[in-house]
Amino acid sequence: MSVKHPVVAITGSSGAGTTTVMSSFKHIFRREGINAQIVEGDSFHRYNRMEMRAAMKEAEAAGNRHFSHFGPEANLLGELENLFKSYSENGSGRVRRYLHDAEEAAPYKQDPGTFIDWQPIPGDTDMMFYEGLHGGYADDQINVAKHVDLLVGVVPIVNLEWIQKLHRDQKMRGYSAEAVVDTILRRMPDYINHIMPQFSRTHVNFQRVPTVDTSNPVIAKDIPSADESMVVIRFANPKGIDFPYLLSMLHGAMMTRPNTIVIPGGKMGLAMQLIFTPMILRLMDMKRRA
Repeated sequence: MSVKHPVVAITGSSGAGTTTVMSSFKHIFRREGINAQIVEGDSFHRYNRMEMRAAMKEAEAAGNRHFSHFGPEANLLGELENLFKSYSENGSGRVRRYLHDAEEAAPYKQDPGTFIDWQPIPGDTDMMFYEGLHGGYADDQINVAKHVDLLVGVVPIVNLEWIQKLHRDQKMRGYSAEAVVDTILRRMPDYINHIMPQFSRTHVNFQRVPTVDTSNPVIAKDIPSADESMVVIRFANPKGIDFPYLLSMLHGAMMTRPNTIVIPGGKMGLAMQLIFTPMILRLMDMKRRA
C-alpha cells in the first residue's frame, strides 16, 4: 500500500458488472481532475485468444477440464503484483492492452484477441485504477491484494451472474447456451478457489440481488433490471462511514447490519459516487501531504 502512489482495484468475475463500476470511478476522476492510470485485468492474461484456445485443448488432453482465465496458470499474476508494488513505491511500471474486438484492434493494425506491446507508465499519474478478475488475489507466493489501498468487490448472486454472462456471450459473441454453460462449468473450481476468496479481502463489496425469479438462469429471457434488484453494500471497516448521510441520500435504503446497507438497484451508481468520492479525495489529500 502507498501514500504517494495509491492503487485502487475493482475485482469481480466476467459478467459481474465491474465495467459499470469502472464507469462510476471514471466520472469521479474526471470531476475531481484526477489523472488515473487505468489497468485492464485482461491485459494480464498469459495467452492471446488463439494461444488460450490451444492451451485449453492441451490442458483438456492432459486431463484438466477446468483450465480457465479465473485461475493463476492462465494469468501473469506475478507480473501484476510487481506492477502494483512498483507503482506504489515510485509510480512506475509497464502496462499493455488486450484488444477485445475489431474496433479496438483497428487503430493498432492487429487482430482482435491480441495484446499491444508493453509500455511504460507516464510519470505524471495521480493513482492507479485496476479493473478485472484478480485485483484481490493472494496465495502462498503471490499477494496482489496487499499493495491495494482501496479494494472494491462486485459480486452479483451467482444465478444473476450466470444470466448476465449467458446474455452477453449469446448476443454479443454468438455463442450457444450450451457453450456458455460449458464455460461456466469449466471455470467453477477456479471461481471457488481463486475468485471467491478475494471478496473476503475487499474494503467494500457490492452484491446485486434480483427481486424476481432467477432459479433457472439458462431459460431466463431477460436480465433483471436495476429496478428489479436490490444492492447489498458491505464495509469491511465501518468506522468513518457516515451511514445516516447515506440513508438520507439514498431513498429506500436500510441498514441490515452495523456494516451493511441495502439500497434499491437503481441507486447503485449514486451510492458509488457518495461512498467513493470522499475515499478517493482522502487518498489524494494524503498523497499531497506526503
